[in-house]
Amino acid sequence: MKILHTADVHLRHTGDERWESLQYLLSIAGEQSVDAFVISGDLFDKDLDAENLRPAIRVLFSGNEFPVIIIPGNHDARLLSDMYFGSNAVLLGDHLEPHIIGDVAFYGMAFESMDEHRVLERVQELKTRLSPDHTNILLYHGELLDVMFKRSDIGGEEETGYMPVRLSFFKDMKIDYVLAGHFHTRFDIRQLPDGGYFVYPGSPVSITRRETGRRKVNIFETGKPPAEYLLHSPHYEEVITILDPLDNTDPTTNIEERLSNLHPQAKVLLTVGGYFNKDLIGRSEKELVDQIAAATRGHCEDVRYEFRDIRHILADDLFSSFIKKLDSYDFDTQKRHQIRELTIRAMMEANK
Repeated sequence: MKILHTADVHLRHTGDERWESLQYLLSIAGEQSVDAFVISGDLFDKDLDAENLRPAIRVLFSGNEFPVIIIPGNHDARLLSDMYFGSNAVLLGDHLEPHIIGDVAFYGMAFESMDEHRVLERVQELKTRLSPDHTNILLYHGELLDVMFKRSDIGGEEETGYMPVRLSFFKDMKIDYVLAGHFHTRFDIRQLPDGGYFVYPGSPVSITRRETGRRKVNIFETGKPPAEYLLHSPHYEEVITILDPLDNTDPTTNIEERLSNLHPQAKVLLTVGGYFNKDLIGRSEKELVDQIAAATRGHCEDVRYEFRDIRHILADDLFSSFIKKLDSYDFDTQKRHQIRELTIRAMMEANK
């Protein structure tokens, strides 16, 4: 069986980039001839969004050649298994009642507010239901404690402890795949104790600016490892350029070259740091900023100017003392220049 696994779409409106990304994923599922399309929680950003969007979702989730199997996440926890989301939609509610397709059994642990001990109990309850004759797949939405999370990794959630689970919870269980959601930042695979896989696909479209880089989904065949599938969906890219006060290369050209190599769906977050040398570049700070703004117009979501003026280094008493000492030695011009460059770079590092 071939499965497409995603999570954390966080739908809010029809027609926006998140909605279009879901449509795009459904088209990929058709092109890849998948047998099941899995959404491991947070299809919607809020419960109210779920209710407002359900008429349109019913259209998307009807008439496909594959079922769309969904579990609620912490953002859409009030979704109920008896709600109608379309003729191909299956909403898993009771974790002990699987949805079976051929020799594959899909179990779902809908999000609930519970601690680690209760999660362990819930997982262990599955033991009596898992068949050795099936490929057993658990859809899960929560925090894997074996991974070091930052708040930005899970969409900037302010609270912690969303259905916390550990890989050891699945020891001695015939679980072949845990298809998880809640971890936004990147595609992440972990090995289960008895040889299965725990996988986060990451968000298929950047939900916050901290989710940078091309987005991915998990498309795999049962019996094989999870597999990254690169998406052509909107995402943030962080570009950092450091002004070198000893290099007369035009920084605007460097920025243009870097932007030209990015994916067309990238929304660039540009930071310009380092030290500005007016004498070497031959223009003022304002002129440089105006040129960067013109070169990046239409490409950057945000530009931050964090560079400092090299004159702060050149006017430093310690630097002045060192240069006087340097001048007292009988070095040739090239050697003197090299030492001066090293000193400037060292003081730049010290002044970060």
